[in-house]
Amino acid sequence: MADARRRVRPSAVIHRRMTPYLYVLPAFLVYGLFLLYPLIRAGQFSLYDWPGFGPSEFVGLGNYVDLLGDRRFRGAVGHALTLIVFYSILPLVVGLVLAAILRRGRVRGLGFFRVVIFMPQVIALVVVAVAWHQIYSPTGLLNDVLRALGLGELARGWLGDPNLALPAVGMIGFWLSTGLVMLLLLAGMGRIPNDLYEAARLDGAGPVREFFAISLPSVKAEITTALVLTIIAALKTFDLVYVTTSGGPGTATTVPSYEVYNRAFNLKEVGSASAVAIVLTVLVFGINVVISRIGEERVVGR
Repeated sequence: MADARRRVRPSAVIHRRMTPYLYVLPAFLVYGLFLLYPLIRAGQFSLYDWPGFGPSEFVGLGNYVDLLGDRRFRGAVGHALTLIVFYSILPLVVGLVLAAILRRGRVRGLGFFRVVIFMPQVIALVVVAVAWHQIYSPTGLLNDVLRALGLGELARGWLGDPNLALPAVGMIGFWLSTGLVMLLLLAGMGRIPNDLYEAARLDGAGPVREFFAISLPSVKAEITTALVLTIIAALKTFDLVYVTTSGGPGTATTVPSYEVYNRAFNLKEVGSASAVAIVLTVLVFGINVVISRIGEERVVGR
């Protein structure tokens, strides 16, 4: 009789095993409804030639084949890759230097400084774009400063110059990303024991050697996180481009996310727009998987 009481009913075992999944189920349903389902539908639309209303024509992979020979799309991808330099590479370099200086110098009021640096992350991108559009205008702050410094010959309509429009948009991304990257790296460096730095100084190591021997190897995980976040931001940039340049002048600042909007709502090519969206999703996913794998291997192997 006692043995029978100790036995656990199979239904109870199954119930215990399913309980964790039941907690996850609501979040998964929301995730599937608002992300997976639209993505699947976009993949479906990409197989059709459809203007967004009325009848559609099944073209299979025709929209993807057309993208291979589409110079405008290839240019948009090239622009997005260029923005990675401004959104990710430059902020990482500057963020590492600033974080190392702040970590070594122990600046007073560091908490307030962190809030100020992080401020661009909490401002709506549309507001940021409007503000920088005014700064870059022919009568904006940037040109006023150049004229005040006696460099009036350098003043111009920055967003109207085909050669400078993309770097100008990229500098906005640099301004947005640097604070986030620096705070991530500073948090990582804050966990490094002071004993390591003291031992290095006793061995005669200077600031540069401390940085490369201790600080940099200790924040590999934070560097990977920063790269993933900023590369995603660079590849999916839409707000800044739409508000500041609308892809112009000409096609100088078109990016894949803007191409999705332009093809779907201006050119009425929903199938082609969906194909661009799917390709962009695969590109973002692929790049970040590679970065994450490399970062994990280096963290494990250190």
